[in-house]
Amino acid sequence: MSTTRVPTRRDLRQISPWVWEVSASFRDDMRAPARLYADEDILAQALSDRSLEQLVNTATLPGIVGYAMAMPDVHQGYGFPIGGVAATSVSDGVVSPGGVGYDINCGVRLLSTGLPAHDVAPFIGELMSALFREVPVGVGSSGEVRVDRQELRQVLAEGAGWAVRKGMGLAADLEHTEDHGCLAGADPSKVSPRALERGLDQVGTLGSGNHFLEIDEITEVYDEAAAVALGLRQGDLCVWIHCGSRGLGHQVCSDYVRALQPAVSHYKITIPDRELVCAPVESPEGRDYLAAMACAANYAWANRQVITHFVRRVFERVLRGRLGEPALAMVYDVCHNIAKIEMHSVEGRPARVCVHRKGATRAFGPGRAEVPEAYRQLGQPVLIPGSMGTGSYVLLGTERAMAETFGSACHGAGRTMSRHGATRSISGRELRLDLERSGIAVRAHSDKGLAEEAPQAYKDVDAVVEVVHQHGMARRVARTRPLGVMKG
Repeated sequence: MSTTRVPTRRDLRQISPWVWEVSASFRDDMRAPARLYADEDILAQALSDRSLEQLVNTATLPGIVGYAMAMPDVHQGYGFPIGGVAATSVSDGVVSPGGVGYDINCGVRLLSTGLPAHDVAPFIGELMSALFREVPVGVGSSGEVRVDRQELRQVLAEGAGWAVRKGMGLAADLEHTEDHGCLAGADPSKVSPRALERGLDQVGTLGSGNHFLEIDEITEVYDEAAAVALGLRQGDLCVWIHCGSRGLGHQVCSDYVRALQPAVSHYKITIPDRELVCAPVESPEGRDYLAAMACAANYAWANRQVITHFVRRVFERVLRGRLGEPALAMVYDVCHNIAKIEMHSVEGRPARVCVHRKGATRAFGPGRAEVPEAYRQLGQPVLIPGSMGTGSYVLLGTERAMAETFGSACHGAGRTMSRHGATRSISGRELRLDLERSGIAVRAHSDKGLAEEAPQAYKDVDAVVEVVHQHGMARRVARTRPLGVMKG
């Protein structure tokens, strides 16, 4: 068989109402089956771009265990499809920068406020304007937090803990952040001078693209007990922060995509797509990438922590004397675009594996030590933001996710239209007016940027979450809707 063969609808076997599989026999270079979690509409969308081709290519990686998986927010990416998950054996598998992505630890943070939305409604516009002034947004934006190279290395080593140590956060913030906001194994010496340069003035900045800061109302609660444990109450406000490692993370990926090219030949690795460039997990090249990737992940956590500090400062300044003393508490912070060494069950036995989550979220079930103690009996919070102007979800990871998806779920709605395609067919000005007419205060640098992130360019987040919930990899707790949106 040709290693360039691309799957079609007839090559997919339906395993369950929500699971579709391409057999490992589909191509002779596949080392595992490829699975897609989808309903019929999402399946049709995945067949319209290179998502399934990239998923099958992922299934050829040396040392892959279980399945190459695509979550229901899947769409075409670099190397892996976005929404792709794959675990490789640490002992004889590979790590691939294309399985992590350019925006390393692009992630989502959720803050509860305890403030009723109807009380804050008169001040939403003022809050959004203040946030827009306080939090730098846009391509190449720089912020008030400046570090020199020596202190930047501390940021890369300590992550969110650096910001808390500097007075920009609370110990409880770290407790409710994945990996306590610091991925082990970070080695700043593995980060290039160019990457360091790009990170010097971008701590505490939102960036551009699909990154956002939102003030939302909690409109639906599906599990009252779980919502109470998470500090979420129907009718209250919450704040979503979505951003990543900015130019530093992008440069780390670029550097190692290039640096690992010779490793493919050196270790006699055959890959069907050069975007899947990789190296053995335990090779010097693989260890160097993981150490640099951890630095970028820690930068992203520090970035979100500093933005959290700015958000708290704005709420206190705008609402003090009007609504008492606002107290924004961390619900949780999850990362996407990451590769982690984790313990999972493989063929009934515990095994150390390198789990790539490319546009996917960790969804660990109840009892895992990695889940904060306050949530350990519930499962890890899974935060799934929707497209601008629609809504977002809070879920909890499950035992089924541990058994079937290496403790993973989707990370958002997933694009159906490229940014270029969106700007060709959508008027940013009209979109802004539509959002404001629907009661959403919009703050953005450009109408073009808004058009790129229009709801029409994304899948229906309700349908995506329905697949996740019905399959059982995560269970719904609450839904929110935006009252204020800030975009780069």
